[in-house]
Amino acid sequence: MKYLPIDNKLFKKNRKNFAAKMKPNSLAVFNSNDIYPISADSTIPFEQHRDIFYLSGVDQEESILVLFPDCPKEKHKEILFLKETNEHIAIWEGEKLTKENAFKTSGIKTVYWLQDMEKTIFELMSQCDTVYINTNEHYRANVDTETREDRFTKWLKEKYPAHTVAKSNPILQRLRSVKDAIEIDLIQQACNITEKGFRRILNFVKPGVWEYEIEAEFIHEFLRHRSKKFAYTPIVASGNNANVLHYIENNQQCKAGDLILMDVGAEYANYSSDMTRSVPVSGRFSERQKAVYNAVNKVKNEATKLLISGTDWADYHIEVGKIMTSELLDLKLLDKADVQNENPDWPAYKKYFMHGTSHHMGLDTHDYGILTEPMQANMVFTVEPGIYIPEEGFGIRLEDDVVIQKSGAPFNLMRNIPIEADEIEDIMNS
Repeated sequence: MKYLPIDNKLFKKNRKNFAAKMKPNSLAVFNSNDIYPISADSTIPFEQHRDIFYLSGVDQEESILVLFPDCPKEKHKEILFLKETNEHIAIWEGEKLTKENAFKTSGIKTVYWLQDMEKTIFELMSQCDTVYINTNEHYRANVDTETREDRFTKWLKEKYPAHTVAKSNPILQRLRSVKDAIEIDLIQQACNITEKGFRRILNFVKPGVWEYEIEAEFIHEFLRHRSKKFAYTPIVASGNNANVLHYIENNQQCKAGDLILMDVGAEYANYSSDMTRSVPVSGRFSERQKAVYNAVNKVKNEATKLLISGTDWADYHIEVGKIMTSELLDLKLLDKADVQNENPDWPAYKKYFMHGTSHHMGLDTHDYGILTEPMQANMVFTVEPGIYIPEEGFGIRLEDDVVIQKSGAPFNLMRNIPIEADEIEDIMNS
C-alpha cells in the first residue's frame, strides 16, 4: 500500500462499537471484494470493501472477518480468514499478509487461512442463534453485479437455513457516518493532497490545454504524495461541458475566455476527499463570470453555517434553496414571478441548481449516513452549490469538505485550498 500504517486502535474501536449493537449470541461476517476481470488475464485494480476495511484495516482480496462477541471460546470472538501466502505468490504478486502482520494491522489475534473457513464457520454456527449478513443498502446503490459478499450470503443462508438473519448495514450506516479522530486525520490528508494537485494546475492552465492534460497534472501530484488514485472519476469540464453534471470524457480543448469546472479529489488510505473549483482558462474572470462565481461562493458559505449538530437534512436543503433563490434573483436569472408561480416540488431555483448541496463523505465519496436522522458532531459533509447556465456557455460549482462540530460552525478540511475569485486570479497570473 502507498499509505502509511494506520494505528490499529481505530479498527479495535470500530469492532467494539459494532459488537455493542449486535443481538445476544449473534455472529457477523464481512467479506473482501472480488478482483474483477476485464478480459484475457486483465483485471480491474483491486478495491477493498469499505466495511471489512473499517472493521479490520485488512486491505487485500480473499479475506473474511467474523465477529462473535458471545462465543464460548475466547479466541473465536474475533477471527480473520486470509488467503495463505507462499513463496510463489511473494515472487509473482508480492507477499500477502502473514498472520503476524495481519495482527499488527487489525489487532485481531486469531488469524486462520481461508481453507479453514468452512469447518470453523460450522462450529461457530452451531453456537450462535443469529447471523448478521452484510447487504448494500446505501440510498444511491444500484448494483447489478453479484459480489463476493452476495455469494457468501447465499451460501450461508442455504447451508444454515434455521438461523435468524439480521442486517449489518443499519449498524454500519450509523457507526461509519460519525468519524473517529484518526479517520478525520486521514480525510484531512486526502484533502491536503488534493490541495497540492489544485495548486499545481493553477500554474498549468492556459488557453489551448486539454482537459485530459489537467487530469494528468492532478494524478501526477496525487501519486507523488501517497495517494493511489482519484477518489472518484474526475470531472474536468471546460465551457459548456460544465453544464453536464457528470461529464467525465475530459477530452476537449480549453478555450480562451471559458471557465473550467474541476470536480476532483484524491483518496488516501481508502478515505476520500471531494473538491470542486471553477477557474478561468485565461486567468481572469469576465465581469459576468465573477458575479456568478461570487454568488455560488456566497451560497456555499451561508450553507456551511447551517451544518450544525441537530440539523435536519430535508430542512437544510429547503434553507439552502431560499439562499440560492435570492442570489438567482440578484443575477436576473429568475424574477419574482418565477418564484411566485413555482412548483413546490421543483422550486424555480432548480432550473439553475438541480442537485443536492451536501452528502456524507468518508471511506466512500458518497458515504454512509441515514438522511432521516439529525446531523451529529464528527460527521463529514461536502458543501457544493452550483449555478449552471447553458445559454451563457458556463457552469460554476464550488465544493469543500467540512466536519460538523459539537457546537458552532463546522471545521473546513479544505480551508487552505484557494477559492476566492481574486485569489484564484492572483495565483494564475503570478
